[in-house]
Amino acid sequence: MYDEMLDAGSIPRPHCRRYCDWLNEQPPQRLAQKRAEADALFHRVGITFAVYGEKTDTERLIPFDIVPRIVPAVEWTTLETGLKQRVRALNAFVHDVYHEQEILRSGAIAPEEILCNTQYRPEMQGIDVPAGIYAHIAGVDVVRDGEGRFVVLEDNLRVPSGVSYMLENRKMMMRLFPELFAQHSIEPVAHYPDVLLENLKSVAPSGIMDPTVVLLTPGAYNSAYFEHAFLAQEMGIELVEGQDLFVRDEFLYMRTTRGPQRVDVIYRRIDDDFLDPLSFRPQSTLGVPGLLTVYRAGHVTIANAIGTGVADDKSIYPYVPDMVRFYLGEEPLLANVPTWVLRRPDDLAHVLNHLPELVVKEVHGAGGYGMLIGPAATRAQIEEFRVRIKQHPERYIAQPTLALSTSPTFVAAGIAPRHIDLRPFVLSGREVTVVPGGLTRVALREGSLVVNSSQGGGTKDTWVLGKQAC
Repeated sequence: MYDEMLDAGSIPRPHCRRYCDWLNEQPPQRLAQKRAEADALFHRVGITFAVYGEKTDTERLIPFDIVPRIVPAVEWTTLETGLKQRVRALNAFVHDVYHEQEILRSGAIAPEEILCNTQYRPEMQGIDVPAGIYAHIAGVDVVRDGEGRFVVLEDNLRVPSGVSYMLENRKMMMRLFPELFAQHSIEPVAHYPDVLLENLKSVAPSGIMDPTVVLLTPGAYNSAYFEHAFLAQEMGIELVEGQDLFVRDEFLYMRTTRGPQRVDVIYRRIDDDFLDPLSFRPQSTLGVPGLLTVYRAGHVTIANAIGTGVADDKSIYPYVPDMVRFYLGEEPLLANVPTWVLRRPDDLAHVLNHLPELVVKEVHGAGGYGMLIGPAATRAQIEEFRVRIKQHPERYIAQPTLALSTSPTFVAAGIAPRHIDLRPFVLSGREVTVVPGGLTRVALREGSLVVNSSQGGGTKDTWVLGKQAC
């Protein structure tokens, strides 16, 4: 199993030696005090999240680990280049399936896997979006394989979340341990909101010199509302709900105390189904009636675009390396995790015969829900999942149980290894940008492979070292 900070002989990796020396000098009492200070500060700021389906209405604090994840510059450069390549291919794919559908005609992907997909939006057929960009913000989940190489576990292209924790984790570490930032060359992440705003402005409808950008939220009861309010404040834009917007003559307007103001770009944090009750779910009160009409007329940009979810469906994920070859004429720099698609009879038979060894996921699942981790499941859970798979095999994919890399983590018993993943955020506008860092999620339960905050996971600060530090 690959450890991010220590090699097989428990010797600190070269890029971590200075930090490990510092960590070994710290009394456990000081680390515990700093952890408690972090919790108190996060509570004061209101950095919490809600978990749907729980009996209580109380919000949770996402556990924060004070031991950072450290990535050397050379590894980050390789990862960044691969992420940009992948997102360019995904944007090309989404454009294609709503226009010429060349990849479907080529036979590389069966048409029914796209056109019958619940995330495919026929309403988007033939709509040209500015610069051909559909996924303006992508959160790509990556993990280490057994040899320490980064591989992609999942693409999040609809309404990827978590970047506020990346930013707040960095603020917290700088406040708790300012001496570490004097001793290490750590790439900054604080400029992410500025880069995001610039990217959003760059894809405004043509002819708009000073575009008005808003962030559309479902409201204060959404589990990610803290992030919505945080990003709107950091970008200096209005945080709006559907009731704050209206359509007139195929243009979108925001209600203000000074009268209607035209809106040019929406950074939306609402799922497709709820965006426009006239075109999608009629009972939705979260969206804006007529918004799709404005979109079709080219008078507003929606980030991410309607229909982008067809590219982050887990049943489409296995085809992304083929997309890179098809659209870019390049070999993928980042590999996928081997994946069985259970709509295929041979894959289904293999998975049913090896359920205790595999991870099975719902193609539309999220947050760690709707999945089976075979090695950690009981016989009853495995058999229950077997029945569900047989009833609807098209709803599932399966993957090997990955030995996620570990990182030293401060837990009740002291410093101990815990499994982690990484979600870098890729921004597409006039150019494709990756802020050096990302959200590192950590499975705080010993032996657990589930890093999702809704399943008891926490977060770490992610340090990308400057080239001069390596």
